[in-house]
Amino acid sequence: METAENKQVIFKGYIDGVPKETDMEVKMGSEVELEVVKGSGALLVKNLYLSCDPYMRGRMRQFYGSYIPPFVPGSVIEGFGVSRVVDSDNPNFKTGDLVTGITGWEEYSLIHKTEQLRKIQQDDIPLSYYVGLLGMPGFTAYAGFYEVCAPKKGDCVFVSAASGAVGQLVGQLAKLYGCYVVGSAGSNQKVDLLKNKFGFDEAFNYKEELDLDAALKRYFPQGIDIYFDNVGGAMLDAALTNMSLHGRIAVCGMVSEQSLSNPKGIHNLFNLISKRVRMQGFLQSDYLHLYPRFLEDVISYYKQGKIVYVEDMKDGLESAPAALVGLYAGKNVGKQVVCVAHE
Repeated sequence: METAENKQVIFKGYIDGVPKETDMEVKMGSEVELEVVKGSGALLVKNLYLSCDPYMRGRMRQFYGSYIPPFVPGSVIEGFGVSRVVDSDNPNFKTGDLVTGITGWEEYSLIHKTEQLRKIQQDDIPLSYYVGLLGMPGFTAYAGFYEVCAPKKGDCVFVSAASGAVGQLVGQLAKLYGCYVVGSAGSNQKVDLLKNKFGFDEAFNYKEELDLDAALKRYFPQGIDIYFDNVGGAMLDAALTNMSLHGRIAVCGMVSEQSLSNPKGIHNLFNLISKRVRMQGFLQSDYLHLYPRFLEDVISYYKQGKIVYVEDMKDGLESAPAALVGLYAGKNVGKQVVCVAHE
């Protein structure tokens, strides 16, 4: 039986604070047999691309009340990926199929929960986009904007962390819908990207703003109709004071708070009452019935050149810990992806 060495990224133990590269270890695992045990219903896959996503920080603490369980210390980290089937004991998949879904941060993974995988129909779209534009982040943007934000043509839309995996698509969908769109980001390079590549009407570097409330008043003198929140914290507080009557806030992520032991409170919640604002958290998994429509729409927009997407690609499994850690310091420009093996 043919075997192969299996390089892996191991989670060392639960953490408090910002993740560090030393919280993970890249090592050669035991040899993996390149055949699946008959009767197991499992797949053996070779991982091609791995996704680094902000939600993964929440899996590094021992908390079981979330929508996804924590990582297991001493075990392989897992996340969304694109993989090629090496061997299959499942009639729905055959050797050579390309799939996307939850996999291990390793060269080869044995997947038993095959119901969470989707087949990829090869197209002229980069395979890595299936963990970004056409994957969980892209679908989060799509469902969050159309379903949670309930947009109307002419709405004034604010997107935080706007150059990231989710934000860049939210802004472009809003522009296609006929909205006025402003994004915030953490560097002048990203601000330039927002305005000159993604087509935002305006963008600003929040690190250069001494007063976020004043900055939002400058860009939204008539108020914010939709705030797509990816960061929480001080930006959410400032947005609350600048919302329009009957505004909508889609709470997608809180990356500014995820690594804090004692997150700061939000002070401006009274605006929800006085302005009758609807603020709603959501998970993309609540809207999976929309996924086929999402794929059709976004692939069409992409092929027509109506939307673009930017990735930050790192090569090699050994680069994965640094890539994930860099996410929380804003080092990535666009969707952070790790290439484990070329197609």
